Amino acid sequence: MSQPQDVVIRPLTPADREGWEILWRDYLDFYQSDLDPAQFDYTFERLSQPDYADMFGYVAQYEGKLVGLVNCINHDHGWHMQQVVYLQDLYVDDSARKLGIGQKLVEAVYAYADQNDKANVYWTTKTTNHTARKLYDRIGKLTEFIKYSR
Repeated sequence: MSQPQDVVIRPLTPADREGWEILWRDYLDFYQSDLDPAQFDYTFERLSQPDYADMFGYVAQYEGKLVGLVNCINHDHGWHMQQVVYLQDLYVDDSARKLGIGQKLVEAVYAYADQNDKANVYWTTKTTNHTARKLYDRIGKLTEFIKYSR
């Protein structure tokens, strides 16, 4: 059996489109969300282009297959002189759970933020996502803020 050290975390590339889309669809299904197919093209194009500074992504590869993704947005912030990183989407396929892949993906985002002078990294999750929250409670800081949207 392969060990967790066999997991490779790397930047998303244009060649990853098929595997990334499968994972992102599974992620959207988990959150009971449906997006227009044009949104997939739009998002992937930006995430996978190294010269597009506003968005970036990483994937986790295990046993030759993409099994995890993280999609991020860099943006200005009114309370920091540096940009911040919004970790918008994090997903690990069921077949690769319990290998520490979610943590490795978040740590890759942390490393990116440190190397690129970002003020911080933040993300949201459903209050009922207890499995993910066990990880987040270990590697992040729970804030007192509640998200609202229109």
